[in-house]
Amino acid sequence: MNRARPLQGGFTLLEVLVALVVLGLLMLALTQGVRAGLALEQAQTRRLATTAELDATMRVLRGVLTRLPVVPAGYREGATAAGAGIQGEADRLNFVGNLPTGLGAHHRADIALYVHDGRLILAWKPHYHERPLGPSSPYTETVLLDGVKRLQLAYWGSPGRGQPPAWQATWKDMAAPDLIRLRLVFGRGDPRSWPDLIAASRL
Repeated sequence: MNRARPLQGGFTLLEVLVALVVLGLLMLALTQGVRAGLALEQAQTRRLATTAELDATMRVLRGVLTRLPVVPAGYREGATAAGAGIQGEADRLNFVGNLPTGLGAHHRADIALYVHDGRLILAWKPHYHERPLGPSSPYTETVLLDGVKRLQLAYWGSPGRGQPPAWQATWKDMAAPDLIRLRLVFGRGDPRSWPDLIAASRL
C-alpha cells in the first residue's frame, strides 16, 4: 500500500539564516541610531553650557562697566573725585566701580580685569576713601572664563582738551571714557565666538 508522506512543518535552514540576517541588521541600525542620538544630545548640552557661560560673563562685564562712578562737575585736577578713576591698558583694566552684591545692592570696590594663564579674571577688593594704616587687603580673584587667549580693550573719548574723540589703546583719567570696547580672542580650534562688547561707561 502506498502511504502519503506527511507534510513537514517548521522553517528551512535558508529561512532561518535570512531571519537572523534581518534581525542583525535591525539591531545594528537601532544601536547606531541610539548612539547618534546620544552624541547629538551631548553636543547640544555642551553647546548650551558654553553659550550660557558666555552670556553670563557678558552680563557681568556689562553690568560692572556701565556702573563706573561719574566725576563731579566741579572736579579739579589734583582733587579727590569720590574714588572715581580708571587706568586702562590694551590688555588690562583697573578701575574703581560698583560691584553687585547679589542682593540687589552694590558696594564700591577696586576692580581689575585681565587674562592670566588662559583665564579671564575679575579681581576686586573693597575700596576705602581713606588710606589704610596697615597693608591693604588682597584682591579676591574670580575666574569668568577659561580658554581665553587674549583680551583686547579700547576706549572712546577725547585724548585731550579741544581734541575730537576717538578710539584709544590706553586711558588714564579720573573720568571714565564715553565707551569701553572689550574683545576676547580664543585659541585656535575653539568654536566659541565673542562679539565685541561695547559698554557705555557713563550710564
